[in-house]
Amino acid sequence: MRRWKIIGIIATLIIVVSLPLYGIKQKKNQSLENVVQEATFITSKACAKCHKKEYEEWQDSHHAKAMAVATDETVLADFNNTIFEKDGVQSRFFRKDGGFFVYTRGPKGEMADFEITHTFGYSPLQQYLIPFPGGKMQCLPIAWDVKENKWFHLYPDLTLDPEEWIYWTNQGQNWNSMCADCHSTELQKNYDPKTESYNTSWAEINVGCEACHGPGSKHLAWAELPEMARPENDGLLVQTSGINNRQQVESCAPCHSRRSMLGDYKHEQQDLLDTEVPRLFEERLYYPDGQILDEVYVYGSFVQSKMYANDVRCSDCHNVHTIKLHQEGNALCSQCHQASVYDNETHHFHKQKGEKGDAIRGSDNEVLFKVGSGAECVQCHMPGRVYMGNDYRPDHSIRVPRPDLSTNLGTPNACNRCHIDKSNEWSAEYTQKWYGSKQKYHYGTVFFAARQGEAQAFQGLKQIIQDALSPLIVRATALSYLNRYPTDSTLPLFKESLISDEALLRRTTLMNLPPVSAEDLQQLVSPLLTDPVKGVRIEAARTLAKIPADQISEKWRKPYDSAIAEYMQTALYSADFAASRLNLGALATLQGQTDEAEEHFKKAITIDRDLYSARTNLAILYSRHGKLDLAEEVLQKTLAVNPVLADVHYSLGLLLSEKKQYSEAVKHLQTASSGMPDNAKTHYNLGQLLLFLQRDTEAGEFLKKSFEIEPQNENYQQAVVRFYVEKGDLQQVKEIAEKIIAADKADPFGHQILEFLKSRQQ
Repeated sequence: MRRWKIIGIIATLIIVVSLPLYGIKQKKNQSLENVVQEATFITSKACAKCHKKEYEEWQDSHHAKAMAVATDETVLADFNNTIFEKDGVQSRFFRKDGGFFVYTRGPKGEMADFEITHTFGYSPLQQYLIPFPGGKMQCLPIAWDVKENKWFHLYPDLTLDPEEWIYWTNQGQNWNSMCADCHSTELQKNYDPKTESYNTSWAEINVGCEACHGPGSKHLAWAELPEMARPENDGLLVQTSGINNRQQVESCAPCHSRRSMLGDYKHEQQDLLDTEVPRLFEERLYYPDGQILDEVYVYGSFVQSKMYANDVRCSDCHNVHTIKLHQEGNALCSQCHQASVYDNETHHFHKQKGEKGDAIRGSDNEVLFKVGSGAECVQCHMPGRVYMGNDYRPDHSIRVPRPDLSTNLGTPNACNRCHIDKSNEWSAEYTQKWYGSKQKYHYGTVFFAARQGEAQAFQGLKQIIQDALSPLIVRATALSYLNRYPTDSTLPLFKESLISDEALLRRTTLMNLPPVSAEDLQQLVSPLLTDPVKGVRIEAARTLAKIPADQISEKWRKPYDSAIAEYMQTALYSADFAASRLNLGALATLQGQTDEAEEHFKKAITIDRDLYSARTNLAILYSRHGKLDLAEEVLQKTLAVNPVLADVHYSLGLLLSEKKQYSEAVKHLQTASSGMPDNAKTHYNLGQLLLFLQRDTEAGEFLKKSFEIEPQNENYQQAVVRFYVEKGDLQQVKEIAEKIIAADKADPFGHQILEFLKSRQQ
């Protein structure tokens, strides 16, 4: 049995999944004559002189009210000694010395007074920020419901332990890292990993003009020149006119997407992946058909829509300064879609406007919002979900309802969100009756099958990846599923995607490359060390970090060193996240920097006690250096936090086996085997240990399981055949040989076994 520390998996150095802007090159503005060389921020008030209408529209927008100092004018909630109770804890909101305070549970769960210094957001809820030592600002989880005029808790169904990451005084509710960059203009996080403190600053406390247009000093200098003396370049770093829909949508993406930033947003990046990495259709974020599940905001939905494919952009529906819709109700859609055809009962088959349907209710049967009539376009084509307790957000994929998919894929549909007393089949019957029985293919069926690891999904994934007309985010998601399939089939597709014009496809490929030799890996990945897009360069460096630095080709050594430094800088920028500390620890491990790796893994655990992969990697690090007792202590503590982690039981079982504590090792491997029934490696190692302990009957059961899951794996083939040959059960040996040949007719081992059996019969 292999040593557990070899089998253990070092965490991949991933920052997050990405999204593209390869073909969009916004040229950096050249210097203007007689003006300052570097553009600086001048605040929105400076824009009002020339852009009075836009400024006045903006002043009443949610952007203008995204954040503010807490004053009598900005605070909407009731602080008149109001009591809010949850889980037996009474929080009291009150005024003192002109300030706003709350008496509630704080660090370690102890009750104390906390001063609120800033408001955060405006409607339908307003949150409040509380300063802490080290420059931290924390988001109080009790928010004000602006519509209902009451306090409510953002996590009503959770009873949070003060040690949990998401508890309000911990990193999961830290304003500096989780929220600030989208609620203020020119946000500089300024996190110091050594002191674990912040010196966060902004040019403007809210989302002002320059949040979208970039620093305005050059433009102001240009505007103050006589009209005839103005150069063609107007001094704006970010152009918002004369651009296509992709450029506009991606200018909104840094805030209106589920993403992680690669650094402070500078308004000068030429590609979206220079700035951030939005997420693909991950299982906990999106349904397999791309519908919103977790809080993913708008970008990932809209870029998969037919609207986006047909050049529709944010400003076609929204006034970019007020953020409000141009029109109310179906009049908005009728800007493009003929009202006589679509705003008609012969199309939607529902009651006319004004007649309200059912209510959407929460888990406690509380009415969250009233569903409008099915005659409203958005009710069928933009069904939404409620986030943050009371914030209803429509799905911007703007899709045709597909109740026929719901039964098989477990996806929601617009029909049954209103007709809650009916079945998916009932809804599918009516849609077929109204619109025809032929239902179109949907990539969701492929993604659902891929999530289950079904072999037949591979061809569907291949077709999606190679279809240039499929939405880019859909093609990238298909690429991300390829690592579940045999390398021989997937490697050609990955090679094609590495030279794609789309940064998203190049980065996604790098993140999911199958195992290849060090020589092949260098040949495939090295050219991307000089990729024009930051998000691709640092992923190329991460991928090549698996190879010892002294084995990197001399030709690529300088680009590699540069890209690794860029990767580390990016990881340090977000070192206040446990995942980044984990990444830094993994990189340090690969570079042989043991002390640094240990420090980063420990910091990751401090930030998020439930990031068990950090604990597992720390245990592996200890084991590799002979510190087996420390390794066991780490894994035992991990299971004390969460006893159902099957892969941690697996690692602990292998470690205990190495320590010759076989009885305990078997218990943990059995737990792992039950918790990961489709993991062949777990069954194989348990079978080998049981065989060593002469518990042959049980051993045979688990060795056979490993073979049945991966019948083409040579180790599993040989182990199970050897077991039954030694037991003299030649019928079982014959059946195994036939299964090997059925899985691969050219497999020589299966034929050798049959020849062996024939010789035994002679």
